[in-house]
Amino acid sequence: MAQKRLTRDHIVLTAIAFVDEHGLDALTMRRLGDVLGVEAMALYRHVSGREDLLEGVVANLIDNLFANDLMIETPTSWEDYLQRVANSTLQLAREHPEIFPLIATQPSEAPWLRPPLRSLRWVEEFLSTLQRFGFSDKNAVSAYKAFTSFLIGDLLLQVHSTGLDHVIGFDGDEGAHKEADLSDYPTVTRLSALLGQDHSQREFDDALDDLIERIRTTLTK
Repeated sequence: MAQKRLTRDHIVLTAIAFVDEHGLDALTMRRLGDVLGVEAMALYRHVSGREDLLEGVVANLIDNLFANDLMIETPTSWEDYLQRVANSTLQLAREHPEIFPLIATQPSEAPWLRPPLRSLRWVEEFLSTLQRFGFSDKNAVSAYKAFTSFLIGDLLLQVHSTGLDHVIGFDGDEGAHKEADLSDYPTVTRLSALLGQDHSQREFDDALDDLIERIRTTLTK
């Protein structure tokens, strides 16, 4: 059976699946080559190295937000648009918790692009959409900055606090979760059940609603 032709897209998609399963630290060119059934050197014809590979991974996930079901339909208002972008990005963070932090740390195409909407295509889409709903240049840019700050802060916190970033390692052993000694922290001990409750979706929705209200206030000034 002929081997499937190696392409950059195929390498990037395989890397995404690999990191989802084994974690980012386990990703090496050699291990990825093993998964693809090729020598690591064969990958360098398509990616210049691990950093280029990670850049491709981030770009793929961000670009694919446009194909999310929430983004396919035409928004009826700017509020509806922000809800759709926010919730499609939330899905991305939950589906790829090991990769999502890369979106905050990988270099952007331009220094004034902000994660997670960090591509020129996304910023063009975001700003032009808001302007179609009557935003001025200043208000559109201000909304972009406020919205991206909300998204990256909330979603990074969700990925960390829900424990989704603890995945099975490359060797197949699940990382041991060491229970903290709370004997010196009676208040934390007493409230631990409440602290451990997961209201992340409600908190995300409430914070997004608050942000939309703040943006709406700026439009009336």
